[in-house]
Amino acid sequence: MGEFNEKKTTCGTVCLKYLLFTYNCCFWLAGLAVMAVGIWTLALKSDYISLLASGTYLATAYILVVAGTVVMVTGVLGCCATFKERRNLLRLYFILLLIIFLLEIIAGILAYAYYQQLNTELKENLKDTMTKRYHQPGHEAVTSAVDQLQQEFHCCGSNNSQDWRDSEWIRSQEAGGRVVPDSCCKTVVALCGQRDHASNIYKVEGGCITKLETFIQEHLSVIGAVGIGIACVQVFGMIFTCCLYRSLKLEHY
Repeated sequence: MGEFNEKKTTCGTVCLKYLLFTYNCCFWLAGLAVMAVGIWTLALKSDYISLLASGTYLATAYILVVAGTVVMVTGVLGCCATFKERRNLLRLYFILLLIIFLLEIIAGILAYAYYQQLNTELKENLKDTMTKRYHQPGHEAVTSAVDQLQQEFHCCGSNNSQDWRDSEWIRSQEAGGRVVPDSCCKTVVALCGQRDHASNIYKVEGGCITKLETFIQEHLSVIGAVGIGIACVQVFGMIFTCCLYRSLKLEHY
């Protein structure tokens, strides 16, 4: 009976080892995906960050990059801990899983919370940002972001093209008689912003606020889903780790 129990325990340990190894391979790929989403947000989708008053959107992306990097390192550590049957490495692996789990939950919660308050923030701050910082010294990032926003989403002004009447740059001599920036034009040529007729510029109902809000909310949904989704998968990893740790502990007694 004693020999049967020992053989059964050893067989269970082997199964757990291969199960945890398979999990770690998938986990490593998941970490790569998480990091890619974070880098994608920062590198390709961060053009409009300078238009946001809050740093929450940027913070969620950075959290995903950090979490993804740690996940990849942890996946390698998990494989080593599994096949070397080192309980101290398994403890470290479990702790890292827990830290990553918390980071991704935080990223998901931040993305969801910011999703809810985004509309209010844009209504309160976007017009001031566009009219007070556009083409002003030291705010080149805002100028570039506004021009790209208006061209990419075919809009003009925060709420509508009339918002540009309050712009410090438009009212200055540097504007050259423009009533809206040239980026509002359907066909951009020098000084085309001198004429704000609907045939010449984008007069979209709701202005750029609606367009930017939809754009950012879509990306927040991706960030939140990735963060929460991977965090849920990690629960299984922590369970497998605990089971293997307990199995190895029993074998040593």
